[in-house]
Amino acid sequence: MAKAGRQGPRTSVWLTGEGRRSGRRGGQPSGLDRDRITEATVRLLDAEGLTGFSMRRLAAELNVTAMSVYWYVDTKDELLELALDTVFGELRHPDHGPDSGEDWREQLRTLARENRALLVRHPWLARLLGTYLNIGPHSLAFSRSVQAVVGRSGLPAHRVTGAIAAVFQFVNGYGTIEGRFLARVADTGLSADEYFQDSMDAATGLPDTAGVIEDAQEIMAARGGDTVAEMLDRDFEFALDVLVAGIEAMVARG
Repeated sequence: MAKAGRQGPRTSVWLTGEGRRSGRRGGQPSGLDRDRITEATVRLLDAEGLTGFSMRRLAAELNVTAMSVYWYVDTKDELLELALDTVFGELRHPDHGPDSGEDWREQLRTLARENRALLVRHPWLARLLGTYLNIGPHSLAFSRSVQAVVGRSGLPAHRVTGAIAAVFQFVNGYGTIEGRFLARVADTGLSADEYFQDSMDAATGLPDTAGVIEDAQEIMAARGGDTVAEMLDRDFEFALDVLVAGIEAMVARG
């Protein structure tokens, strides 16, 4: 029994079984289904973010009443959890079977790139990771692929979770910041390159930051990349190479 004043863990839509029900409950309005509602939720979240999302706004998008939506989900949290798993269904998985003949390093890079792109494509996603258990079928399929690929690296079993954390905590952080940067750029009406240059010019003009910015510019020039997209890709790929090399080094250490 839970102690007074303390709350138990958030109930998952997947633990109650509601997440697996795509059909209508008895007696609710026709013309809707769970999949259609979830797809509309993802569209709204992409367009307006979590702060702009509400059940009332969703109902207006679907041209129904808010009560009609509640025939299919009990709470807003259930709907957000369904949306979270739905976008994980966009991820492509390499063939990670033992007979695939593909190198685990390239497969891990593929999974990392897919995850990064997903976070950038859906900037609201990052705020939901960790909020929910994330145990829907698409999320579990991605986790299974990651575990299988890293498991083939040669690491002992007790090191696999640490390697996964190193790679995908990095990916989550990188993709989250990149997604927020691009969202901020979109709000200005500028291109990413224009916004970046304006920001660097403005920061260089401040006495307290000029030296740091100048040093950063030298480092970025050495890194290369003519556009913001190229810069982001080069940094991501090199960081990913460092992490893969780290796994290889730990395997060699035994």
